[in-house]
Amino acid sequence: MAKATDLPVYVNALGTVQASKTATITTRVDGLLEQLRFVEGSEVKAGDLLAQIDPAPYEAQLAQAEAKQAQDQAQLENAKLDVKRYDELSPEDYTSKQQVDAARAQVTELTALIKGDQAGIKAAQTQLAYTSIVAPFSGRTGLRLVDEGNIVRASDSTGIVVITQLQPICVLFTLPQDQLPGLVAAMASHTVAATALADDGKTTLDEGTVTLIDNRIDPTTGTVRLRATFANSNGHMWPGQFVNVRILVDTLHDALSVPSSAVSQGPHGSFVYIVKQDGTADMQPVTVGHDTADMTQIVDGLQQGDQVVTTGQYRLQSGSHLRILTKNPAQAS
Repeated sequence: MAKATDLPVYVNALGTVQASKTATITTRVDGLLEQLRFVEGSEVKAGDLLAQIDPAPYEAQLAQAEAKQAQDQAQLENAKLDVKRYDELSPEDYTSKQQVDAARAQVTELTALIKGDQAGIKAAQTQLAYTSIVAPFSGRTGLRLVDEGNIVRASDSTGIVVITQLQPICVLFTLPQDQLPGLVAAMASHTVAATALADDGKTTLDEGTVTLIDNRIDPTTGTVRLRATFANSNGHMWPGQFVNVRILVDTLHDALSVPSSAVSQGPHGSFVYIVKQDGTADMQPVTVGHDTADMTQIVDGLQQGDQVVTTGQYRLQSGSHLRILTKNPAQAS
């Protein structure tokens, strides 16, 4: 039966799942890889220790820098005492002005040298901290790319392991440019819902939202790239996976609709069979609008309350007598 109903307006696309964040974990210092502290394919949290580089050489560098600072600090204290003694002797002319100036210059020089020592200590501490490699964000580890006992270098490009963030996760997809204005208007007024579907186009993998429209249209294809974000709390989506994306752009309120199975296609366009009062069928051309998997909007050709045939149309023609069946065979007429 043709009836007024709220009809959702969808656009569909094929998308590729992409991790929210991906990082190849590499070392920032050279050294022996002592330990790998992660399990391949496991979840890690931001700050978790992933690998340990032998810290001994960097501990020695830090100790040298601290010793150099202590040495310079002792020399500075002695230079300050010299300045104090010269200041006491200067009024009695027991020392020359040149000696006083030289002592004060020595204090200034050693003060600057200690500041350099402090910078050297900080640099050594930083290098030592780099021997402990931690996860930059929460995610899932992949296969290890190097084994314990190998020498790793900061110049290595292969890294130690790759971490991907799967929760949340993104889907990249494209839409034709003629669908862009409606989507832009929808995103300006409300959050646009997105549904990720499996290959069969029916099984829902997750519900999310459209979070980004690219800033340019590809002139070679006339399409624009978009990104939808999903919580992926059930873990059904993986980077590199192809999924169907269904975007809810709008909802047509009180749209005259019929079951999609009632609409057929003929040489002159869409048509339905309506049930006349005398129980016969009549082919009625219609103009269709938006449709979903279950319902189709009728823009012209039907009125609310018209009964339509949803099955067996291939056996009908105008004037055919109909026998209407209900779900309860006892009430069949």
